[in-house]
Amino acid sequence: SGTPNIMDLIKCDGAALLYGDKVWRLGNAPTESQIRHIALWLSEVHMDSTGLSTESLHDAGYPGASALGDMVCGIAVAKINSNDILFWFRSHTAEEIRWGGAKNDPSDQDDSRRMHPRLSFKAFLEVVKMKSLAWSDYEMDAIHSLQLILRGALDDVAKPTGKASLDEQIGDLKLDGIAELQAVTSEMVRLMETATVPILAVDGNGLVNGWNQKAAELTGLRVDDAIGRHILTLVEESSVPVVQRMLYLALQGKEEKEVRFDMKTHGPKRDDGPVILVVNACASRDLHDDVVGVCFVAQDMTVHKLVMDKFTRVKGDYMAIVHNPNPLIPPIFGADEFGWCSEWNAAMTKLTGWHREEVLDKMLLGEVFDSSNASCLLKNKDAFVGLCVLINSALAGEETEKAPFGFFDRSGKYTECLLSVNSRANEDGLITGVFCFIHIPSHELQQALQVQQASEQASLRRLKAFSYMRHAINNPLSGMLYSRKALKNTDLNEEQMRQIHVSDNCHHQLNKILADLDQDNIMENSSCLDLEMAEFVLQDVVVAAVSQVLIACQGKGIRISCNLPERFMKQLVYGDGVRLQQILSDFLSISVKFSPVGGSVEISAQATKNSIGENLHLIDLELRIKHRGLGVPAELMAQMFEEENTEQSEEGLGLLVSRNLLRLMNGDVRHLREAGMSIFILTAELACAPTAMRQ
Repeated sequence: SGTPNIMDLIKCDGAALLYGDKVWRLGNAPTESQIRHIALWLSEVHMDSTGLSTESLHDAGYPGASALGDMVCGIAVAKINSNDILFWFRSHTAEEIRWGGAKNDPSDQDDSRRMHPRLSFKAFLEVVKMKSLAWSDYEMDAIHSLQLILRGALDDVAKPTGKASLDEQIGDLKLDGIAELQAVTSEMVRLMETATVPILAVDGNGLVNGWNQKAAELTGLRVDDAIGRHILTLVEESSVPVVQRMLYLALQGKEEKEVRFDMKTHGPKRDDGPVILVVNACASRDLHDDVVGVCFVAQDMTVHKLVMDKFTRVKGDYMAIVHNPNPLIPPIFGADEFGWCSEWNAAMTKLTGWHREEVLDKMLLGEVFDSSNASCLLKNKDAFVGLCVLINSALAGEETEKAPFGFFDRSGKYTECLLSVNSRANEDGLITGVFCFIHIPSHELQQALQVQQASEQASLRRLKAFSYMRHAINNPLSGMLYSRKALKNTDLNEEQMRQIHVSDNCHHQLNKILADLDQDNIMENSSCLDLEMAEFVLQDVVVAAVSQVLIACQGKGIRISCNLPERFMKQLVYGDGVRLQQILSDFLSISVKFSPVGGSVEISAQATKNSIGENLHLIDLELRIKHRGLGVPAELMAQMFEEENTEQSEEGLGLLVSRNLLRLMNGDVRHLREAGMSIFILTAELACAPTAMRQ
């Protein structure tokens, strides 16, 4: 109750002391009955522990966590003895994570003009509840220090002050010594249990009597299963003599250091292979200084050993590959960090005429390669400077690009090639030299490059043609737009104005498609397709889409029917109406094309609303396009669903783009075949205000 008090020791919202069956509370602490209930839970579940710290009592398994609410979520406990306990409490801290679309960066937000993937219409808040701030290591060290001080101090306070006989005083001294020894022992057990390195202990017979959580984590053998087993049954057979000798010497008082042995793995770790430990032995002694057991303090070297083995294996594989006379191995040479030639493989000898022993241990720059007085002569000083820049950049750890390279071989023949230089590092990541690879294109490769270049040029010509078409189409479109605007200013009836409105919507759709011509890889990268967010009426979308197939329907005598609720069709919704119109017209066009003469195409829709706030509803829209006949060919469906080994047709590409657009709207497309019927099921996500109806 004084100042400072235990709440000043660490950052907390409340604290309590349970001592002598009495409770003292500070700050935002639970009630006295709740504190006693927590103490009872600790005595039952954590009876062997000298303390506890958790940022969530709920996650720690405390049954009364929900009753404490947000006021008490985290707790740190220090047991002075089995009955007297110190508590520190922390309240709830909400960790807010804001999501915008499919992005996980809290700084990202939705663009109000576009519909982004997944949750497009409103960012949501994810709150981590029932947790407090975590207890730091230095705070726990402070708690443990106070715990040790109070163990002695509170024992002194509890001692009787009256006079006692000599026998009673001697007895009290013995009890004090035992209590102090118990406190130190408990603290040592706690340190062993919470250590970040594996620690195990055995008695004089070699039976395990200590096995910390780290040892259990590495081996997969639980503490309860390890206690009582002989240490020699827990190590690999190859390590038995080593451990046997180490144990024998430690029991004689001779403690070996940095001894390696392998532990067996169990349970879920069994397939991971043995755990490799480097161990120090510490003899455990009793009050008479007799050795009664051994404590093994270890360091896990498993990962280090695996890395070293892999490095050794890779190094061996590298030597076997580099010096293989196989003609597929390219010419390779190298230098160490000081510039001396350290590698020259058989392919390099064949290419230059100079043997490995003739160039090794010579300066790579100046003796092996130079513009004068060198084994492999370069054309001029500029070529030498270029090679110097490449090699020194790699030695500095910089990435280098392939560069043109040329030299005269032993017979005076000039060779042109490409040179790539890569730095070479050891297992510690330190650069120890460079590797240089010479690439000489074969006749087949040169031919393939020519074909690739011709293909790229053809693609460029097609892009230029698309660009011209886009530019050329804009002129007549502008004329059509002017004509429609002029017609709107004349005395038109309602039906004529409706037809002008349909023409406007089709014009918007065409502009959107022409804008897509500017996007690269539109088929492979759907993120190029932007969704513009705006209010629209579903009826306008459906009417404009249907108008685009009416001529084809008249030619085949196909009847189109729309089974759509009028109230739903006239509702104002929020999304990309132009893209939805493009999608619907594509699937209608395919349905009409593969319908028999005199057939029919039916459009139906249904929608469900989900509220995500007082002023916004999400609409899960489902459109069905049903037509009679044999249906759409399977190869066209395979192109839409991007199945392997399918060559894209123009119609298949159109369906693929439409499907990608639906997926951007958090929807997709399905295709069903029934008896004499073929059905496209289109789904998309839109938004609306609760009372947004067209007047």
